[in-house]
Amino acid sequence: MSEIKKIVLAYSGGLDTSVILKWLIEQYQCPVIAFAADVGQEEDWDQVREKGLATGAEKVIISDLKESFVRDYIFPAFRANAIYEGSYLLGTSLARPLIAMEQVAVAEAEGADAVSHGATGKGNDQVRFEISYMALNPRLNIIAPWRIWDLNSRTKLIAYAEKHSIPIPVTKEKPYSSDENLLHISFEGGILEDPWQEPEESMFKLTRSPESAPDKPTYVHIEFERGDPVSIDGERLEPVALMIRLNKLGGENGIGRLDMVENRFVGMKSRGVYETPGGTVLRTAHRDLETITLDREIMKIRDSLVPRYSELIYNGFWFSPEMKLMQKTIDTSQETVSGEVRLKLYKGNCIPVGRRSSKSLYQESFATFEEDEVYTQSDAAGFIRLNGLRLKMEALRKK
Repeated sequence: MSEIKKIVLAYSGGLDTSVILKWLIEQYQCPVIAFAADVGQEEDWDQVREKGLATGAEKVIISDLKESFVRDYIFPAFRANAIYEGSYLLGTSLARPLIAMEQVAVAEAEGADAVSHGATGKGNDQVRFEISYMALNPRLNIIAPWRIWDLNSRTKLIAYAEKHSIPIPVTKEKPYSSDENLLHISFEGGILEDPWQEPEESMFKLTRSPESAPDKPTYVHIEFERGDPVSIDGERLEPVALMIRLNKLGGENGIGRLDMVENRFVGMKSRGVYETPGGTVLRTAHRDLETITLDREIMKIRDSLVPRYSELIYNGFWFSPEMKLMQKTIDTSQETVSGEVRLKLYKGNCIPVGRRSSKSLYQESFATFEEDEVYTQSDAAGFIRLNGLRLKMEALRKK
């Protein structure tokens, strides 16, 4: 322990990292810098700073990462239609590499020789943080308190916090943990550990229940350029403002709730409840625009990459060589994905009802059921015979 000279802790001001801050100071007897990342969570940052200093941090550094989070992480992932196990839109997974990158930059600027995080030894975040640290600066020491201390339960953490007069945002009666950013809010643990138990309505923060959503649909127009959203209802918006607007529209209409049991990278199954209102709307619109702007074979190849791409994000390999290769491939596929989608938002449903693009491959003159002069229907007979030839030969062989 004595060789550690200075530590930068990924700090939120919540239960885990508040206890960890005090514990690191006691255990390593060295300065600890509390680093907090603003990725769009609702937070009193003055209070976070004061709490960190009161708990013993040498310095509290708060970095505004909202713009980078949307532009460099959310938008690239949604160009790929990233989704984990068919449901999860990767809100926490996308934020971790950005936080780790800024934490490493702070450690380098402050002359620290170690970084620390509050992820448990059972979860995915420990992998995401530490693989990112290693990819960005392998010389830094990594301290993962949850894997080495004896405070191995929420109950013990709360007792430790009370002993050291550390204010905590959770109670023994409501001990689930949450993680919030511009893309989503997640809820895990505590009362949610029983997968049969329905989440309480009071828990949800970003979305109305579908039952209480408006009785009339809301129509919204989203415009894209090269796979990225650029305007809502004709108003061009910067990335952060655009996500805030989409979250509001989706949340008001009961869109974006998810309750799932997922497979963690470390091997166990875990129940998570998520709210991703804007992301759900965005992904639906993007996929719909691709139906008229992407070549069929390009779409097949891109779609075949989505499970692997999403798994890389979930498992923490954002800075890996394979991720860079896949992102370049996906971004190339998006060169023609420009245009506008009209959506109907209604009581938890996000329904595409119109799409148009100057780069559209859809031609009404070809697709029409009316008389046309561009398609000779009799040509289909030879096409069918050739495609069915191998099946015909197989059937003859059997007879």
